[in-house]
Amino acid sequence: MVEIFYRCDGAPRRLYAKYESRNMTGSIKDRMACHILAEAYLSGQLRAGDRIVEASSGNTGIAFAALGRALGHPVRIYMPDWMSQERRALISSLGAELVDVSREQGGFVGAVDQARHAALHEDRVFSPCQFENAANVRAHASSTGPEILLQLEAFGQHPSAFVAGVGTGGTVMGVGRALRAAFPAVKVHPLEPANSPTLRTGHKVGSHRIQGISDDFVPAVVDLAWLDDIVDVWDGDAILMAQSLAKRLGLAVGISSGANVIGAMQIVERARGACDVPAAAVVTILCDSNKKYLSTDLCRVEPVRDGYWTPRIELESFDAVP
Repeated sequence: MVEIFYRCDGAPRRLYAKYESRNMTGSIKDRMACHILAEAYLSGQLRAGDRIVEASSGNTGIAFAALGRALGHPVRIYMPDWMSQERRALISSLGAELVDVSREQGGFVGAVDQARHAALHEDRVFSPCQFENAANVRAHASSTGPEILLQLEAFGQHPSAFVAGVGTGGTVMGVGRALRAAFPAVKVHPLEPANSPTLRTGHKVGSHRIQGISDDFVPAVVDLAWLDDIVDVWDGDAILMAQSLAKRLGLAVGISSGANVIGAMQIVERARGACDVPAAAVVTILCDSNKKYLSTDLCRVEPVRDGYWTPRIELESFDAVP
């Protein structure tokens, strides 16, 4: 976990972010994939030699490809064909079968439908169904969340709020569950792109460039009534923040991490505005590294627009605990 020190409009601030690129394939999705496979083995849903079939926009597919092959399973991943070249190359390099799904074929919804069809009509297939599998939530309730509590304690802090972008929803629901079990007053905020407010509308609206969150539907594991208010971040602002984290602090992270940091900064300012004393710890996730985004707009000049947070922010330094 890193404690990030920065200035917002010149005023000193800090936030906390769990740095997840040290996992096996470099993202937080390794936790979920490992936990789902472990539970599937124990329940008998997954047997030796079964094919693992899943729909993914990237990191989950990479995680299942690596873990599945390590455990001796053939793996097939259905993925929208506009995801980054690095994601596609990594899945193929891990020995998985990659099936592209175009917008005309239904995009992400089409990918999910094709994975479900394979699970129903092919023999010896296990489908993790990450968007509706409660084991996704349990993965983070049993590992990520408790780790955050221990690491905050090492910093002498306790959580006041948690913010995370919603892809499957497992992270925000699972971490939120663990944090609220220890501190019931913790706020748990889902985050989505302002360009494409799927959570607010209940269906796909617009388009955005924050790969890995805000797909074409609201995942079944997400309970919006249990969560606090939704945080919105423009995709261009997320790109600028991810670029700044790399250039100023050496934290080479993906675009969704940039979005998460801006979301956490918004909650820090809300907490500061509510009282004159320093806010307790606002926590978020640095989901993965920048290596899967080198062919995307993350490595291009991004224009600054009115309403962006990044121009208001001066990143200063960070501390870390293991």
